[in-house]
Amino acid sequence: MVIKVFVATSSGSVAIRKKQQEVVGFLEANKIDFKELDIAGDEDNRKWMRENVPGEKKPQNGIPLPPQIFNEEQYCGDFDSFFSAKEENIIYSFLGLAPPPGSKVKKSPEEASSLPNGDVVGEAQGTREGTEKAEESGENEAQKEDNEDAGNLAESQEKNEEEAETATEEKTQGMKQHFNYLPTNQTQPNALAQS
Repeated sequence: MVIKVFVATSSGSVAIRKKQQEVVGFLEANKIDFKELDIAGDEDNRKWMRENVPGEKKPQNGIPLPPQIFNEEQYCGDFDSFFSAKEENIIYSFLGLAPPPGSKVKKSPEEASSLPNGDVVGEAQGTREGTEKAEESGENEAQKEDNEDAGNLAESQEKNEEEAETATEEKTQGMKQHFNYLPTNQTQPNALAQS
């Protein structure tokens, strides 16, 4: 089974790019096989994603935004659902994958009640509840991101100023050493006067 992550490589939204990077980075870090599908450069990918996101997961305007995550043809969720599953340590269940052997991943209530044929009792209800929680937290998450962006900007500016100051000091020190600089209150012996 291959996880499909629908992304927009040319998105102008910083929030969307961050969310896409977080999903892709997490999958890469955990060595989960996935395929990144660009909806910005491929109309077929965009059309398929829009048609296969369930109606209750589509925003009011009807156009779901990336990243959207599927396991083959089965819809897993959007970023908010992914984030919730990651926080609850049920990401493998969210993706419809078996946890790797020896992992300490919690089983979701749905996994605990799975049937021998692989079907999950109450799967639709659990997904719907997770979706509602994710939607409720979606607004808070956007506000957190805006606050983080503002905080990160201030930290970044301070760091840049400190780095510039350090670089200037290092450059001055290097020039002093290069020109064999001595402070003005000391005199340098004249090599010609000694001969």
